[in-house]
Amino acid sequence: MLAGLFFALLLLLKDPRGFRLRVRDIPLFLGLGLASILFFTLCYFSAIALLPLSTAAILLYTSPIWVTLLSALVFRERLTGWKLLALGLAFGGCVLVSGFSGGGISMLGLLLGLGSGLGYGLYSILGAIALRRYSPLTVTTYTFLIAGLGSCFVCPPRETLALFQAAPGSHGLLALLLAATALITAVIPFLSYTKGLQSVPAGKAAILATVEPLVAALFGALVFHEALTPLSCLGILLILAAVVLLNRPGKTEKA
Repeated sequence: MLAGLFFALLLLLKDPRGFRLRVRDIPLFLGLGLASILFFTLCYFSAIALLPLSTAAILLYTSPIWVTLLSALVFRERLTGWKLLALGLAFGGCVLVSGFSGGGISMLGLLLGLGSGLGYGLYSILGAIALRRYSPLTVTTYTFLIAGLGSCFVCPPRETLALFQAAPGSHGLLALLLAATALITAVIPFLSYTKGLQSVPAGKAAILATVEPLVAALFGALVFHEALTPLSCLGILLILAAVVLLNRPGKTEKA
């Protein structure tokens, strides 16, 4: 909800006319907010509660597979050998960086993990469709406002406020931290990714986004002094190799 309010403020300052939506496009934005962002978030955190964290993270990064397959059906993006190779390298790299742990996998956890990957991937597909008629800022604003409103039915605002008031320490400092978190982890990355979808095919963008676990591993090593194992280093190299393959000079990916 905080991210949605940030987006709305930016849209109000930059282009107030961007709030206009066609009635027939409302289901598209409901899909972005509820079927993508809210659904992916609920599935992912539910999967974390049932599975080892590394396993949940790996299942989340099945999203490029979903996006690549759906892009071939919806946008007729070509499933070239190079793209499939990059997809395999990226997913393999994510597995190695996350440190796969096969213990304690339940069927429900597996389905929730795969659901998180599907919901995460739907943002690329539905976002690319919405960008045909709306600006990236309009798309992200309505996506997060709708997701925020939907989350109120999952976690009622009264319960959220009670948790906030019960938190130890300065409430002002906590509010500032929450606002900064919304800005840094939602507003900036999702606006950047949505703008990227204007010029990069959805399947390619989804694979490029697998640099996220790479960055997390590097931050863990540099900031939290977590050890980089030989397997995680190999995973980083595989992800980088996928990025290089996707950015090689070549023909258009449209059929």
